[in-house]
Amino acid sequence: MGRIVVNLDVEMAKRKMSLSELAEKVGLTLANLSILKTGKAKAVRFSTLEAICHVLGCQPGDILEYREEQDSASM
Repeated sequence: MGRIVVNLDVEMAKRKMSLSELAEKVGLTLANLSILKTGKAKAVRFSTLEAICHVLGCQPGDILEYREEQDSASM
């Protein structure tokens, strides 16, 4: 089983954009955007993802990444 990793901080750093600036431009609270950035969000609305991609000029795949979990038994 794998997990979804949120790379929002990477995309923000590439554009030298702060979390508060992105939150304002996307129309989200700083708290909700922080939950997404830290990977603690359980879900994300497509409209939110679209707004983030629009503001950052990126694709959803630049922000969200699927990673396989390492199985310690097979190592």
